[in-house]
Amino acid sequence: MPVFFQSRAGRQCLLVMALGVTLWLVGAILELDNWLVAFVGAYESYGADKLVLALGIGGAMSFVYSILRIVDLRKEMELRASAQAKADWTATHDHLTKLPNRYAFERKVLPRRTKTDVEGDEWEQNVTIFSIDLDGFKKVNDLVGHNGGDALLIEVAKRICAIGNADCVYRFGGDEFVVVALGLSPRHEERFACLLIQAVTRPIHINGVAAEVGASVGYDRWQQGREPLEDAAHRADLAMYEAKSRGPNQNMAFEASMQDKVAKRATLESKLRIAIQKKAIRPFYQPLIDLKTGTVCGFEALARWTDEEGVAIPPPVFIGIAEETGMITELFEDLLAQACRDALAWDDHVMLSFNVSPVQMEDKLLASRIFKVLSANSLPPRRLEIEITENALIQDPAVAAIILDELHDAGVQIALDDFGTGYSSLAQLARYRFDKIKIDKSFIATYRDDDRQEKIIRAMLGLGRSLNIQTTAEGIEEHRQLGHLLQLGCDVGQGYLFGKPMPAEDTRSFIFDRDAALANG
Repeated sequence: MPVFFQSRAGRQCLLVMALGVTLWLVGAILELDNWLVAFVGAYESYGADKLVLALGIGGAMSFVYSILRIVDLRKEMELRASAQAKADWTATHDHLTKLPNRYAFERKVLPRRTKTDVEGDEWEQNVTIFSIDLDGFKKVNDLVGHNGGDALLIEVAKRICAIGNADCVYRFGGDEFVVVALGLSPRHEERFACLLIQAVTRPIHINGVAAEVGASVGYDRWQQGREPLEDAAHRADLAMYEAKSRGPNQNMAFEASMQDKVAKRATLESKLRIAIQKKAIRPFYQPLIDLKTGTVCGFEALARWTDEEGVAIPPPVFIGIAEETGMITELFEDLLAQACRDALAWDDHVMLSFNVSPVQMEDKLLASRIFKVLSANSLPPRRLEIEITENALIQDPAVAAIILDELHDAGVQIALDDFGTGYSSLAQLARYRFDKIKIDKSFIATYRDDDRQEKIIRAMLGLGRSLNIQTTAEGIEEHRQLGHLLQLGCDVGQGYLFGKPMPAEDTRSFIFDRDAALANG
């Protein structure tokens, strides 16, 4: 509308014009009415009156039809708008918790900071993104079932909304939530993160069971006007994963070094994928010594990787990446196949000991995968010993029991690795069948300086004898450690005192030299 008509004088002028048009239309209608009366009078004998009546009735019916059609169209538009609004709500909200989802977050528009805002309260328009991930949710889900897990997520969502504005709390899927908070100073950001953790970690009663989950929180501030909101959410995610790596119930603000760490990890992941394809990761072998005879009774296969630049990558690093990215199965089968071929060069009584990660114990096809590799490489199952940590058994006890029974029935030996450092060691011995327990090296390293440690080792060895299970002591590095373990009746020893991990081509000469030394006294 022109500026003139926005003024008072302009509006008055517009009103006068409208009134003039209205009077003209009224006059035109009256003139038409007079013409129709004259027309009917002149041609009445020809039925003009009936024609005009029919036209009038038709016009009236058309008018009524038009009104009804307009009403129907309006109802249809309202129904369509309602259906569209419902579909939009469904697309932008989580069906379980009813919280906005990731798509709604991407569409979110926050108020921009104005000059008045800046001159007023400098924190008024600060926007901080908090990323929250639950710790231990899977265990709770296994404990109370999927319905119980859903109830837990609903309660967690309510608790988060009680701290943050419900319109600013999002569920990104699974057990990950995001909170958009306004007007927090750096000091209050950390306090807010602590409140989120406290709210989430309080016990939640589900069907009479007190369930508890932890929470890891990362956060970062949105650089408003200079980047999309998703960029800040990504940085908050990085901070959350860093907090998770530090332990349960931690919170961290984003730091630039975290981005560098992620970039390095991405590069390493790419290198690992190529290394697995090229079979560049090789098994090395650390000897297992029968402490009663001094002979080599086996070798433990340990994965070793040196990249193309000649840098040795620590096993915990690349195995952890393989587990997280799903490459662990391919890596496991490839290393086991190499180890089986190498073991064929050893004497028939020398065992191959091979580690299974906790992630693999959730694979119901693990036993069949192992049998397939053994068959393809002609190694008898009785010559293979699988090492499993206690922590691996608690992920899914039912699946673990099935896997161990299948391996046992085929003749594969089972060793409980890192005994004493996991969860409910005695419970694991009672639930599963083991052929050997391996005492963790942390006990061997300190037992001479701690009477309680020595008593624990004595108890472990006594437990092994009473259950008719062999015991292996890891981390033997000193002759005095070996002498004491011999006195206590330990069966097998492993450690740098006997030999460091070696490539396959050195194992035969190691066995020969060991046997020769024993023969010469």
